Amino acid sequence: MLHLPPPVHGSSIVGELVKESDIINNSFCGRYINLILSRKVNESGKTNPKKIVRFVMIWLHLLGKLMHRKPDLCYYALTTTGAGFYKDVLLIALLRLFRVKIIYHIHNRGIIQARKRKINHVLYRFVFRNTHVILLSKYLYYDIEEYVPQGHVYYCPNGIKDYQPNASFLTLPENRPFNILFFSNLIEEKGVFVLIEACSILKDKGYSFQCEFVGGEGDVSETQFNAFVQEKGLEEQVKYLGKRYGRLKEMAFEQADVFALPSYCDCFPLVILEAMQHSLPVISTYEGGMPDMVDEGSTGFLLPSYDDAEALSEKLEFLLSNPVLRKQMGINGRIKYEKNFTLPIFEQRLLYILQDVLKLNK
Repeated sequence: MLHLPPPVHGSSIVGELVKESDIINNSFCGRYINLILSRKVNESGKTNPKKIVRFVMIWLHLLGKLMHRKPDLCYYALTTTGAGFYKDVLLIALLRLFRVKIIYHIHNRGIIQARKRKINHVLYRFVFRNTHVILLSKYLYYDIEEYVPQGHVYYCPNGIKDYQPNASFLTLPENRPFNILFFSNLIEEKGVFVLIEACSILKDKGYSFQCEFVGGEGDVSETQFNAFVQEKGLEEQVKYLGKRYGRLKEMAFEQADVFALPSYCDCFPLVILEAMQHSLPVISTYEGGMPDMVDEGSTGFLLPSYDDAEALSEKLEFLLSNPVLRKQMGINGRIKYEKNFTLPIFEQRLLYILQDVLKLNK
């Protein structure tokens, strides 16, 4: 039971990788149910009649599969907060009724805050009772510590398909401006406005640069984005390019000099792995599993405060002014990706975890 695109986000991309994995499918007889109710990013967290109908269909679909053949194990991409969590509780209750063993794969966080509501605390105890959990990083265990013992936790960092650059992408003008790339949905918590503020500081210092924002509209619309850019007088430096897929997506990475994602809502963003495989230094924050991804001073920089535009501008300025070091940091990131975050490595880790849990349940 997993998330499949659309919309495209970390959990749905991983869900698709799991569903299409030859290693997983050759090792298990798997049946898949798509848990996603939203069809667009800006629908997430909102309730409407279409989503209610979709949920009822999912619940009935699950009931039919359980009645036909009860599985030995249910791999479940759990949403830990908000309306998505309450939806999951109703599906998990059905799994509990049929006494199905469950392992959760968690791609988000927020339990430590949501548990303050008594009803949530009760539901978390119900959901996590006698289950195992897959986390993306040891830095995320604090969020479930009250409900899941350490011995029931596995760690499985995300992995993505490899990419080898096409030589035609690399023909770039020698005197082009320094290129900063933000590749994610336009969501305020991902640091959209913080990065624009940092660009304003760079402009005031007289630097020549371009900052490209690529992704779908989220809680920040294109109109709001452009209005803030105009307010800062950055119409020539900062551009929103909308969504990019396939060749256009790869070109966005290949033409960039640095990748910036000053987010305070992500757990283990796949887009950082994409930047690393494209040999880009990364600037992000000490949030979620980012410290497992970015080695401070070696493959990029981590900001101590997500809303510190001044600190972000200083790191951008440093990389802009040190092209040799910038290139080496990108190479270091590529090496780390190859050693830790490729798709085959992820698949083997996940396969081991699922096999181990099945052994424990025998």
